[in-house]
Amino acid sequence: MFSPLLWMLLAGVALLAASAFALAWSAHRKLAENQRKYQALVNVLRNEIRVMNSGAIGVGRRLKQVEGRLNITAEKQQELENRDPGALAYNQAAKLMEMGADVDDLVANCGIARPEAELMALLHREIKAAPSLESKR
Repeated sequence: MFSPLLWMLLAGVALLAASAFALAWSAHRKLAENQRKYQALVNVLRNEIRVMNSGAIGVGRRLKQVEGRLNITAEKQQELENRDPGALAYNQAAKLMEMGADVDDLVANCGIARPEAELMALLHREIKAAPSLESKR
């Protein structure tokens, strides 16, 4: 019924089909294996990106805090620079006078002139001597 040539042809086609199926199956397995490897790599990279992002966010928050403190410090420094430098010396001299310092101490420690120190000492004595002024203070 079938000639031997036809059987050989059918056998060749069957062998060719089996080979093609084997190659396709092998390619499919390699593709699935590569897909698993690449998916694992993508997951690792995603985790690393998350860690880096959270670290960057933490650094950003810390930087914002430091910037806020720096701004406050700059404002305070500006206030101090705008303040009358003599006023600080007189405030310090008044405190020293209340603690019992004399004119020489005021001149030496506060950087004010002797006549100013003598005037402050005189005012301090007058305030101490007048009970009505002391009570208002």
